Amino acid sequence: MRIVLQRVIRAAVTVEGETVGAIDGPGLVALVGVTHDDDDATAARLAERTWNLRVLAGERSCSDLGAPVLAVSQFTLYGDARRGRRPSWSAAAPGPVSEPLFEAYVRALRELGAHVETGRFGAMMQVELVNDGPVTLVLDSAELERPRRA
Repeated sequence: MRIVLQRVIRAAVTVEGETVGAIDGPGLVALVGVTHDDDDATAARLAERTWNLRVLAGERSCSDLGAPVLAVSQFTLYGDARRGRRPSWSAAAPGPVSEPLFEAYVRALRELGAHVETGRFGAMMQVELVNDGPVTLVLDSAELERPRRA
């Protein structure tokens, strides 16, 4: 699972002109990509990391402030553009696999106490946000498994 986290002042996602999710005030936008070997445990681990990561003002976390999260599924995070002119999407899990895992991530955040808004899975979405800082981080389940370098 790969998540791009952006610290925001506000954010919204629209589908066909309708706002389907929005947050106002300090919080995070989580763009979430799922790959083939992800599972519910991966989703829960990254939800906990998202909720407790101290990246908001004053080195506080969403859990410290009760700050909201706007979660948006984004299979393109697993795009591979190393060859040719057309990215490969083969590392992205297909919808029937990734949708339940995206929902597991959202559910895990909510179980931790987060107010979570979402986009609409599989839809063409427009995401609008005001990045704060800017602060943008990438959480990758494959990287979380590796030991840190000294």
